[in-house]
Amino acid sequence: MKALVLFSGGVDSTTCLAIAVDKYGADEVLALSVSYGQKHSREIESARKIAKYYGVAHRELDLARIFEGSNCSLLTGSTEDIPKESYSEQLKTTDGAPVSTYVPFRNGLFLASAASIALSHGCTEIYYGAHSDDAAGNAYPDCSAEFNDSINRAIYTGSGSVLTVNAPFIGMNKAQVVAMGLKLGVPYEMTWSCYEGGERPCGECGTCRDRAAAFAANGIADPALKGE
Repeated sequence: MKALVLFSGGVDSTTCLAIAVDKYGADEVLALSVSYGQKHSREIESARKIAKYYGVAHRELDLARIFEGSNCSLLTGSTEDIPKESYSEQLKTTDGAPVSTYVPFRNGLFLASAASIALSHGCTEIYYGAHSDDAAGNAYPDCSAEFNDSINRAIYTGSGSVLTVNAPFIGMNKAQVVAMGLKLGVPYEMTWSCYEGGERPCGECGTCRDRAAAFAANGIADPALKGE
C-alpha cells in the first residue's frame, strides 16, 4: 500500500481519505480509526460505512487505556461536561491552555502508532486532517504547523527516511477543507463530527459550530442534516 489515512469518520479525515484515494486508488490506501475512550461510538460507526463506500482497507485500534488518567471532557470517565460554546469563547477562560476537549497529545500518539502500522504495510505517506481553525489560539496544539513539522521530521528520521506525514489542510481553515471535498464529491452526509453521541448532532458543541459555519461559508447546509 502507498498511504495510511488517520480516519475518524469526520469532515476533515474523510476529505483526507478522498484525496488519498484520488491520488493512489482505493487498493493502495489503508484507513486507520482509533478508539481513545470517547463517550460514544458514532464516529467509528461512520468511519466503517465511509471506508466501505470508498472500498478501502480499514483497521481499528483501541488506545483507550492510555487516556484513563485524563479528565478530558470527551472521555468516558470524565467528570466534565462537553462545552457548548465555540472554541474562541472557550479559549477566553483557559488562560492560554488548550480547551477541555483536547485529548492529551492525541495526534502525537495516533501518528506514532500509525507510523508503525504504515511501515508494516509498506506505506510511504500518512495523511491526517489537522487544519488551522483547530490550531488557532492553542485550542489543539497538536494541530499546529509547528507540531506537524516536528512530528514529520521525527517520523521521517525514525522510519529510515521512508515515511512522511502529509497534513494537506495545515494552512487551511475548515471552510476551505469543505470546498476541496465538495470538488472531490466527498459523501459528507455520511460523516459524524459531533462530540455528543445522540441520534442527531447537538449543534452546540465546538465541532458542530465549526462544521455548520464551514458548510455555510460554501453556500450550502450541512448535508448530514438533510431531512431534519
